[in-house]
Amino acid sequence: MKKPHNEDMLRYSPFHSRVKAMCQTNDWYMWAGYTTPNSYEDIELEYFAARNSTGVFDLTPMTKYLITGPDSEAFMNRLMTRDVRKIKPGRVGYTVWCDDAGMVHDDGTIFHFSEGVYRLCAQERCMDWLQCSAMGFDVNIVDETEDVAGLAVQGPTSCATLRKMGLEGLQDLKPFGITTFPFNGAELTVSRTGYTGDLGYELWIAPEQAETLWDALFEAGKDYMIRPMGSEALGLARIEAGFIMAWEDFVPAEQMVRHGRARSPFELGLGWLVDFNKGHFTGRKALLKEQEQGSRFRFVKLDVDGNKPAEHSFILNKAGDVVGHVTSAAWCPTAKSNIALASLEMPWGDESDELFAEIYYTRELHWTRLLAPCKVMTGPVYEPARRRMTPAPNY
Repeated sequence: MKKPHNEDMLRYSPFHSRVKAMCQTNDWYMWAGYTTPNSYEDIELEYFAARNSTGVFDLTPMTKYLITGPDSEAFMNRLMTRDVRKIKPGRVGYTVWCDDAGMVHDDGTIFHFSEGVYRLCAQERCMDWLQCSAMGFDVNIVDETEDVAGLAVQGPTSCATLRKMGLEGLQDLKPFGITTFPFNGAELTVSRTGYTGDLGYELWIAPEQAETLWDALFEAGKDYMIRPMGSEALGLARIEAGFIMAWEDFVPAEQMVRHGRARSPFELGLGWLVDFNKGHFTGRKALLKEQEQGSRFRFVKLDVDGNKPAEHSFILNKAGDVVGHVTSAAWCPTAKSNIALASLEMPWGDESDELFAEIYYTRELHWTRLLAPCKVMTGPVYEPARRRMTPAPNY
């Protein structure tokens, strides 16, 4: 297997030999020090694989921390805004964690493998924060990012593909569930999770098994039009699903330079992840105060008129005043909607508000300014029934 680093200390995923061979665009970027593809062949084809067949995304660079010890549950509950005790063994839970001012450090997922054994998956590296927060707790925290290879297998035929690979019984795994299968003399962990808003799974395995897993997966999925997908296609899918992303939709509090640029869970539309009934947690006092006095911002999904994506646009009211800005935007093919995620100043963001996106776009070096009417959406943008069906459909 190729060494995980090259001479310039850029990290390579254990899947890199397969990824590189399939990356026709030669379009790369750095994710947490790893060399990963923006695209493989065509962004739209990769996106439609996750919507119409099976798309595969290498998520090995995702930061992964193994947290164990007698106080692991108490530590996690002290750190997170949600009640971690409700995430039972064999389950995964979405969560956020804050600083003392109630500003979000990051969002991620908690994998509860067994009693006292957790994995925290996040975009940002936060070992210093975890260790500082662990003072007084009998816990052990290990950065296992390089010790666990991961693939996201997403789309309507994802379950059928994995069953053909030999994972029979996978169809009975419930959303946010975890299970294991024997694979090539090793253990393959599978969670019914993903970042596309569709039926999908995430596969976790030892790095030395990565290439074998990739080959077996693509052999099993060849009749299901399986296709690798890069970050651009994944980004399109997650915007369509209404999912947020660090550095796109919020600034992690620990990385904030300018005062006031971070956001609280309430200001990101994640108030449902804040449980004041569980006792003390980091940021609780500040969040209680915010609940009492009101938030500064409201995070909304907008249906933007026309087909010009409102990336980096200001949001204006009917008087022409700037009342917010777009954080992520895309024309989403499956939803057939021009969607924007936006942070608006309070009290803006009610369904009745008349809002406009100030969009600038260029064609043949000619710039055009467009004021596109926007409607606030309260429901999910894209949420197919198959995402939550159990047993999962065998397309």
